Amino acid sequence: MKITGAQALIKALEMEQVETVFGLPGGCILPAYDPLLDSSIRHILVRHEQGAGHMAEGYAHVTGRPGVAMVTSGPAATNMVTPLMDAYMDSIPMVCITGQVSTTAIGSDAFQECDTIGITRSTTKHNELIMTAQDVPMAVRQAFHIATTGRPGPTLLDVPKDVLQNSMDWYWPTDEEVADSLPGYRPNTKGHPRMIKEAAKLILASERPIIYAGGGILKARAAEALRELAELVDIHVVTTLMARGAFPDDHPLCLGMPGMHGNATAITSLQKSDLLITLGARFDDRITGKVSTFAPEAKIIHVDIDPAEQGKVRRPDVPIVGDAKYIIEEIIKAIKDLLQGGSVQADTGAWKSRISGWREQFPLAYEPSLPGEALKPQYCLEQLRDLSPEGTILVSGVGQHQMWSSQYWRFNEPYTWVNSGGLGTMGFSVPAAIGAKVGRPDRTVWAVDGDGCFQMTAQELVTASVERIPVKVAILNNSYLGMVRQWQEMFYEERYSEVYLSPEVPDFVKWAEAMGCVGIRVDSPEEVQPAIDKANSIDDRPVVVDFRVDAREKVFPMVPAGYSNDDLLLPDFQNSNRGNLR
Repeated sequence: MKITGAQALIKALEMEQVETVFGLPGGCILPAYDPLLDSSIRHILVRHEQGAGHMAEGYAHVTGRPGVAMVTSGPAATNMVTPLMDAYMDSIPMVCITGQVSTTAIGSDAFQECDTIGITRSTTKHNELIMTAQDVPMAVRQAFHIATTGRPGPTLLDVPKDVLQNSMDWYWPTDEEVADSLPGYRPNTKGHPRMIKEAAKLILASERPIIYAGGGILKARAAEALRELAELVDIHVVTTLMARGAFPDDHPLCLGMPGMHGNATAITSLQKSDLLITLGARFDDRITGKVSTFAPEAKIIHVDIDPAEQGKVRRPDVPIVGDAKYIIEEIIKAIKDLLQGGSVQADTGAWKSRISGWREQFPLAYEPSLPGEALKPQYCLEQLRDLSPEGTILVSGVGQHQMWSSQYWRFNEPYTWVNSGGLGTMGFSVPAAIGAKVGRPDRTVWAVDGDGCFQMTAQELVTASVERIPVKVAILNNSYLGMVRQWQEMFYEERYSEVYLSPEVPDFVKWAEAMGCVGIRVDSPEEVQPAIDKANSIDDRPVVVDFRVDAREKVFPMVPAGYSNDDLLLPDFQNSNRGNLR
């Protein structure tokens, strides 16, 4: 059957079960937009190409399926670099399709030409310039296969205009043909049996163990296996920023988030442990603090699908390369075999007692507003958490509001937390929330943003309004770039350089209304609950709630960048107990 390259591209997306594409057309990709009209695919027209990428990420976060973005050449492709890098650092499966000038014009500095492959080589797991229409089906199959297997990540297909216009004979490669076409790509999922047995022995021998769970748990669909392991050996679990929801916050073994702005118990339990059972985590600098002082007495079991992560930051005693779900299940079997064979688990009673003491003395806490004082952002998040429906998906931008969101929300279900972790992309929240709502239309989706982040991609609320995607946005508006202000106050002698944002310009309520949304402003604690209830009751269009919060509020606990986790900073009212973190 003879069809055009453009028809083959859209047909291939349908064969890959793609239901939604986020994109914006332009000259070189136009041939692909014509057969899109006759396809089963829903196209969501964004207002900026960066928004298409973040929407694809949000969709992938909550569904586990690759998000798909399609844009044209030149500036459209370069606008995709930020979401591609964001997806690359957070291991998000995503397929991006970009238009390119015709093959005969490549290298001539033609209108809207750029070296998309060169530019995105370091921001993608795989990219390819498709040079003939006949190559389209195989290229699409390879892109989806690579994006979703091994360590997930973004892939990109750059398609010249004449390739889309030329004819080809339709075919659909088999799984075997796809594997044979990628001879150097063979992700190891099974792990080494001897290393798995060694891990089981270390776990039973440890007196101060901690499970350090990262985002790889969610990518591997390993949340149930993680819970089974923790309960089998009665070991506490910390969940990184990318792993929130992988282990229920209401579980008695859950210690919450460690890291620069984690809670004191999670941070200290890592630091004082004698064994870190590291599952799908990469020893990020925001977790370790000063690496040379991180968990100095701990042996390391490190399970990761990516062999490049083994020994990159901290040398493991037991490295295991493989799929987290499979490896955890095999470790569970190995532990049960050892116990049935007469092995005995070490006494961890004293360790559990220390952890209980830390939890009691150092809970996450803030000083509530006194009458007449400004609204506390933590209070807004607590109310949002308690008043929103069960299973609400929370999407955050980057900054203080991101840390407060992770601290004060309770994540008891996987895939209900979406954020930009590794890259820390301001402007992520609004478009990612739209993508999440498209992926899970049955769920309430709240985006929590700062006033600085919100202004970077707020135009995508026009997309949400036009497409009837009823996301809800909570702006924690302190009139500052809050995290930068916090650092300047603490480390730059309160020399506030270029962090102040006008408190009245823009008027977020009017801006929201201009974009087809409902706008609500909240100035006092008594207004918080009615505003949230009203927002939750609206399901036919987006809602923006402008919470006017205290600019002086800082995120604590805090490990300053480059410092040891032993140098943890606590809020003033907890400092009297500081010596008990030992």
